[in-house]
Amino acid sequence: MAFPFFIARRYLFSKKSHNAINIISGISAAGVAFAAAALLCVLGVFNGFRDLIGGLYTNFDPQLEVRPVEGKFADAQDPILTEICKQKEVQAASYGLDELAMVPFQGRPVMVHVKGVDENFRHCSNIDSILYYGANPYAEFVLQAAGVEYAVPSIGLTQQFGGIDFQPLPICAPQSGERINLANPQESFNIEEIHASGLFFYVHQKTYDDNYLITSLDFAQRLFDKPGQVSSVALQLRPDANVDAVKDRMRTVAKGKYTVNDRYEQHRELFNVMQIEKVMAYLFLTFIVLVASFNIIGSVAMLIIDKRNDIETLRHLGASPRDIVRIFLHESRLITLLGAVIGVAVGLLLCWVQIEYGLIRFGGAEGSFIIDAYPVSVQWTDVVLVFVTVIIVGFLTAWLPVSYLTRKVIGQRDSE
Repeated sequence: MAFPFFIARRYLFSKKSHNAINIISGISAAGVAFAAAALLCVLGVFNGFRDLIGGLYTNFDPQLEVRPVEGKFADAQDPILTEICKQKEVQAASYGLDELAMVPFQGRPVMVHVKGVDENFRHCSNIDSILYYGANPYAEFVLQAAGVEYAVPSIGLTQQFGGIDFQPLPICAPQSGERINLANPQESFNIEEIHASGLFFYVHQKTYDDNYLITSLDFAQRLFDKPGQVSSVALQLRPDANVDAVKDRMRTVAKGKYTVNDRYEQHRELFNVMQIEKVMAYLFLTFIVLVASFNIIGSVAMLIIDKRNDIETLRHLGASPRDIVRIFLHESRLITLLGAVIGVAVGLLLCWVQIEYGLIRFGGAEGSFIIDAYPVSVQWTDVVLVFVTVIIVGFLTAWLPVSYLTRKVIGQRDSE
């Protein structure tokens, strides 16, 4: 094995009788390098968008969320929920209840997603980072005080209400288990009044920004006729906790009655779609790597023809046909390996430049988007994946053609 590799290495860097062969070999390695760099950069951009969106949801979503498997609501005093919240890794737990309701604003109904939370909600989310103030810069995140119920609307609801300092609003929800009385529909609804807190929140995600309204848990339980019940429990773990291990243990404690999801699992459909897009981009660019690898076949074929005299000399020195085939197979593999190493290095460099300087930017004026440049995040698993993909595709692509061409040349020389 060392002898064929030694000869192949000499052929790779030595000057050929025809300078075109050196040029074509260089182009072949450059083509593989370009495809590898492009594949790594595209995967990095997909990772960047995933991390960006995940970071935006992080400001609103808890680290772990517990929800009932059957139905929407559960007893807040359920021993299973109590045991989950008492896990040693849990730093804070917040009970919540969310459901749809209606606000008859200025004679037209506005559908709102009421999210009732307790006082620990601030410790289980980064809500403070997405709060914005109106005319009162001293407004605080207070949902209940002196018997008055306050609400923090999303930016979408703020726009529908005509501003942040709206007048007290009635919120309506159907009474639990009651049919609507068509003669007097008002009797079939619970109606509670909510006041403006002087704040609104902006997640930069349509899911929350359109119609969410944060209020107190007590208010939501009264509005929806759910005393002592909750629809979710938000959990914040200690900094040194292993999220996956804690999540698995909580699922065991839940005994199939509750789901325990991390931030990505809370939006599984969205992130699954993004993962599918990433896989499709990977497959498409792998095809480009395959096309680039065909250039290696051409360069090695020309090298085989150029080294016909060397092949005959090696045969006289005792080299077997198998050794000759291995020489040119190693040659193709060395070109692939060289292209893969250069491509991964260039791809990492381009990703670093984009992360540090944001050279490739979105169109439009500064500040038109959440970020001004394409986000990039390099994962070492992707680096390994790109390198291995290029190596495997290059090796397999060249194996049969190079073996066939080498044996054919050997057969021609033997017949002469």
